[in-house]
Amino acid sequence: MKEQIHLYFTSDLHSHFQYWPHIMDSINKKIEQHKVDGEHYLLFDNGDHVDRVHPISEATLGQANVKLLNKANYHAVTLGNNEGITLPKDNLYHLYDDAQFDVVCANLRPSDAPSPFWLKPYEIYTTPNQTKVGVIGLTAPFKKFYEQLDWDVTDPYAKLDQYIPFLRNECDLIVVMSHLGMYDEEAIAEKYPVDVIFGGHTHHLYEEAKKVNGTLINAVGKQGRFFGYVNLVIDHNDAKLSATGEALPIPATVDAETVTYLNELETYANDQLNQVVTNLEHPYEISWFEESEIMSEFVKTLKDWTGADAAALNSGVLLQGFNVGAVTKKHVHESCPHPMNPCKMVLTGEELVETIKLFESERFTNFKLKGLGFRGQVIGKMIYSNITFDHNYYSNKIQKVYLNGEIVNPNKSYTLATADTFSFPWLIPPISKVNEKKYYMPEFLRDVLEECLSKS
Repeated sequence: MKEQIHLYFTSDLHSHFQYWPHIMDSINKKIEQHKVDGEHYLLFDNGDHVDRVHPISEATLGQANVKLLNKANYHAVTLGNNEGITLPKDNLYHLYDDAQFDVVCANLRPSDAPSPFWLKPYEIYTTPNQTKVGVIGLTAPFKKFYEQLDWDVTDPYAKLDQYIPFLRNECDLIVVMSHLGMYDEEAIAEKYPVDVIFGGHTHHLYEEAKKVNGTLINAVGKQGRFFGYVNLVIDHNDAKLSATGEALPIPATVDAETVTYLNELETYANDQLNQVVTNLEHPYEISWFEESEIMSEFVKTLKDWTGADAAALNSGVLLQGFNVGAVTKKHVHESCPHPMNPCKMVLTGEELVETIKLFESERFTNFKLKGLGFRGQVIGKMIYSNITFDHNYYSNKIQKVYLNGEIVNPNKSYTLATADTFSFPWLIPPISKVNEKKYYMPEFLRDVLEECLSKS
């Protein structure tokens, strides 16, 4: 006897809801056909469905995302870093209270409280033919960020060591929902006897699923332009499994009911974000490549807010300016939608000087950064508070850097406030040895921007 099981999954939607009705139209039609044919299916989300860049997710702190997954009748989801570290602690703890699906994530739990009732390491699904499918979820271990929110994220491989032997003994098939990234997925396939891995986090796309050590890995990129499909055929007579998969592009058609519901959610979000933050007596214009009044005030507020010696922030962080009159939370969100936290680092003078030299390079200013929380177009000109420097016009090089009017001592320690985006060594190599970093969470940069505007 042969049995066919259909697996569908979404991953890294990042609240790009413009694509959601297209996804739902295609998946709903496929599911209806499976029901007609009497074939079993399962539907999953692989994390980062939430992204507070979108006003619907911002206004509801991810609850609208859960409602959409409920309406779509998902079977299970795992948490991405955008669910895990961009929500306040209590909001994450209660994010899935009303979920009508399973939430599986083996390497995350609160550090100061019992796990929420909805959180489990794995789930086992039984098909009508009594085939058992074990599904385990894993999320990227951003330990320093989770610590700030009193959550404990552990080594995903230690959890696989713990659970895979049990699941292999109890289940016919094992599916790993991996919000860990491409390289970890391949490492898992090489080391563990699992059948299918849903890939995510690093936004890689496999238009045709790949086999690694007998394990099928499928990945669908980002933002919902594709969704994943895995076809499993089990020959129960010979105990053989055939697994194929692909990333399916979304169709031009949409699910009308989903469109209507999203419109309702957007209306609600706009009402929630219409709270007035301040009233401006003069406008603030922005420029990504020149210093503007609002950026200067913003960076100074960041320095004061963190208590740092100095601060630096890129002009590209503001996407639009502010007009005279009432400024609402919606205006602030539209200008600074990034899920980026304030960060304070302790650097030596030498590291600080090298960092500023990098900040001032033309390549860095014009870099079209994607990810790391940044949702803008280019990094733009760096604006400083309490930092000045001598610039050689002919050689286009930084000669001397001053902090509070004094030349920076290469052997002295200084605190620099900036966005958490610039605390990652691969983006800013001069800070590769900096270990002392404080992330301010759950505050985003736009919370500091609100304070800046309220003083204007």
